Parts: sequence; C-alpha cells; structure tokens
Amino acid sequence: MPKPISRAYSHYSRDALLVFSQLIRRARIEPKLTTQELADRAGISRGLVQRIEKGDPACAIGAFFEVAAIVGVRLFNADHATLSTAISANNAMLALLPKSVRPPLPR
Repeated sequence: MPKPISRAYSHYSRDALLVFSQLIRRARIEPKLTTQELADRAGISRGLVQRIEKGDPACAIGAFFEVAAIVGVRLFNADHATLSTAISANNAMLALLPKSVRPPLPR
C-alpha cells in the first residue's frame, strides 16, 4: 500500500486542532478516565484516541467530535435544540443557493 501524501495545514488550523485536542485530553484526565475506557465508549481504538489527543489532523472529524462529546468538550457553545435550529436555518438558506457553483464546461 503506498504511503499517503502528507497535506500542508495552515498554522491557524494546526493551532486550533492542538487546542481542541488538549481540551479533550484534559477533560479525559480530570475524571480519571483512561484512554481505553474512552475508546470503548466511543467505539474506536485506543490508538485513535491517542492520536486525537495529540492533535493528529489525519483523524476523522467525526471521531474528534464523538470523543469531545463524550468527555464534555463542546465545539459550539450551544445546546442540542439551538444546534438543531441552526441546522434548519442553514438548510433553508442553502436550498436557495444554486446547486453548482462551477462554470459550465466549454462544448
């Protein structure tokens, strides 16, 4: 299997990811939850939890969010109802926009 090509990330993205991962690690350690216990609750491997806590940008965003939710770290300062309202409003706005923003191909 060929080695995947590494992707360049901006300093802002790397710093934001590092802060997010540190918050997750801190929230896991404070109640004395082990990486294995967190992995079991999230349904992922212990190695993936360790990579998330190191801020590995190659980890799936869904895994990041699930682990964060389990330990109580919120990305948005909103409850479930507020997020649902925001999703509905965004979907309504997106429905008004054209489906494609690419220019038509020359014929």
